[in-house]
Amino acid sequence: MSDSPHPRGAGGNLAHSRVPMTGRDPQEPGRVSSPLELLFDLTFVVAVGTASSQFAEMVAGGHTGEAVTAFVLAMFAISVAWISFSWFASAFGTDDWLYRALTMLQMIGVVVFSLGLPAMFHSVEEGEHLDLRVMVLGYVVMRIAMVLQWWRAARESPTFRDVGMANIRWTAIVQVGWVVVAFTHLPLNAVFVAFVVLGVLELALPVLTQGDAGGTPWHPHHVAERYGLFAIIVLGEGVVGTVASSGELLGGVDGTHWSGNAIAVVVAGVGLTFGMWWVYFATPFGDILVHRRSRGYLFGYGHIPLFAGVAGAGAGLHVAGLHLEHHSEISDVAVVLSLAIPVGLYLLMVYLLHTLLLSTADPFHVLLISLTLAVLLAAVLLSAAGVAIAACLLIVMVAPFVTVVGYETIGHRHQRRMLEGLDSQNQ
Repeated sequence: MSDSPHPRGAGGNLAHSRVPMTGRDPQEPGRVSSPLELLFDLTFVVAVGTASSQFAEMVAGGHTGEAVTAFVLAMFAISVAWISFSWFASAFGTDDWLYRALTMLQMIGVVVFSLGLPAMFHSVEEGEHLDLRVMVLGYVVMRIAMVLQWWRAARESPTFRDVGMANIRWTAIVQVGWVVVAFTHLPLNAVFVAFVVLGVLELALPVLTQGDAGGTPWHPHHVAERYGLFAIIVLGEGVVGTVASSGELLGGVDGTHWSGNAIAVVVAGVGLTFGMWWVYFATPFGDILVHRRSRGYLFGYGHIPLFAGVAGAGAGLHVAGLHLEHHSEISDVAVVLSLAIPVGLYLLMVYLLHTLLLSTADPFHVLLISLTLAVLLAAVLLSAAGVAIAACLLIVMVAPFVTVVGYETIGHRHQRRMLEGLDSQNQ
């Protein structure tokens, strides 16, 4: 394996001169996310925010089934786009001028994609067709950038030439499929079938391109950090949802007359977001990936429903705010469910990833997740019994703290033994 290029260009050149894209060192000490990667992530703030906002408004309007369908499509597309760049960057990022220019092109694609999200949500709500045109145009721009990045890796790194060329072929094939689906007048059922088929191909790309080639030189701790940072970005929707929920609940011209509902929404929103953050970072995913490199695929794509759960929780807080402001057409129970379900999905995925990556089931985890689901169910049942929504939101807020308390008191010792088991298996 070749040494990793200096992150500031050839030989540390401040001018970011071209350096060969020969692959980074997967054991490079001190590898962290670059400022360019952080800038790239900001474009996805817009994408996730737009999807969450559209989702919340559709749910509040009583179009729950259509909202869930559109939101799943949006979060899948957003996650796949972010994943494809992030893993490539971990393996081949050079941070020279050409790499930066192609990354900027990809960022333009993300912005175009984001501009197409409202049209897609509206088309799903109408139910007559699925408008993917602008979203796919954004993907075309992103995919052009990725193909050029892979072409460069294939050309400059003989070791990874086959992997690079395979990625170019399959990326082009799948993208042509998306263009056909978006710009031809297929029946709606056929479009959804095509979406499923192309979605499966998207998920299969690493298998189709790297199965017999030993993969790419991605860095375990770097990848784990990138996912953690993206989780924080998506968690930001919880803060956005809290602000959106409490805005009109503040009384008075100057917004200083706080109602009980406003206080409950702020406490529940910030507390829930903080608890979800605490739960995610209780697991040292980087250390696990060092010993479970073969589980990289599971880690990478297993985060898609996790990200959807986090973004959905932010949207659920927004729904609660719209309802408390009398801007919704759904029941109190539906409002609580719109928050409890994504929170439950997120927590279930954290536990599932932990179990599958470590190949170890912990009975204590079963107890914790059972108590967590019981808390969420209690919030829904209390809402059905007529308890105020604000109080139910506070109960939902408690859900992630079941794990926090369990981990901080007992669970951390269980996790340490699991990690020590990984160390012993690799000696």
